[in-house]
Amino acid sequence: MTRVILHRVLIAIPALLVMSMLTFALVSLVPGDAAVAILGPEATAEQVRQLREQLLLDHSLPVQYWNWLTTLGKGSLGTSVMNGEPVTQILNERLPVTLALVVGTILVSAVIGVSLGAFSALRGGFAARVVDILSFLGSALPTFWIALLLVVVFAVKLRALPATGYTPLGVSVSGWAVSLILPICALAVQGVTGKAVQARDSVKDVLARDFVRVQVANGFSRRSIVMKHVLRGAAPAITTIIGLVFVGSLSGTVVIEVVFALPGIGQTIVNATVNHDIPVIQGAVLYFTAIVLIVNLITDVLYVWVDPRVRVG
Repeated sequence: MTRVILHRVLIAIPALLVMSMLTFALVSLVPGDAAVAILGPEATAEQVRQLREQLLLDHSLPVQYWNWLTTLGKGSLGTSVMNGEPVTQILNERLPVTLALVVGTILVSAVIGVSLGAFSALRGGFAARVVDILSFLGSALPTFWIALLLVVVFAVKLRALPATGYTPLGVSVSGWAVSLILPICALAVQGVTGKAVQARDSVKDVLARDFVRVQVANGFSRRSIVMKHVLRGAAPAITTIIGLVFVGSLSGTVVIEVVFALPGIGQTIVNATVNHDIPVIQGAVLYFTAIVLIVNLITDVLYVWVDPRVRVG
């Protein structure tokens, strides 16, 4: 267990560094200029030049990256080019929204997906075909299209849920939950369908093993076998899929937060990209990368915990 954690921690440092370098290089290729975005299109060339010097944007790309890296070494992610606010403060204010969205998606995907997959594995026939159809539709339909469809049906037609907006948890618990229902449902569709297929295949694989057949022959109830042995045997594969769904949901928040006007990190990345606010983009990508690495570490630890063979190895 300790070796797994140390291995992941050692990988995390170069991964964060490489990701920051790639992000910095790619953002520099995006058309636009932060100085022009701040001053507006009517600014003179001299005003733009002076502001670029003030913001240190007139330096070469390697020098700009080194300046950012030096600032990071001091424990800071710098300040936003657009408003001068500390990047850490900006992202920390928006992180709870993104985490609530992703964690809610994981819970919905895990509960519904595993239940649906286990049911189709035990029943087979029509239930298995339904899961296959849902999986195909879930992977084929774009997340933003699903989100817009949910808005049209539940917000516009039925007027049951808000189409956009976010209520902080500290203001109203019920309002917070209601504002996340449609975004979580939109993100969870692909997770539910994908997890259902994986859970079904894993459960079917365990059901075909000899020890299960022996227990069936000895008269143990089907429910007891499934609850005590089959689901535990399928747990390693299901754990891995949960980690993958988490990463996929994290990237999907960029679109979902824009569609539902949620003040999360995903929408912050979009706004920062439009304004060419490199420090904010760098900080947001660093946050996302760190979250992915932490989730991968937790997934590995859970995998070792649920699968004794890995622990022995």
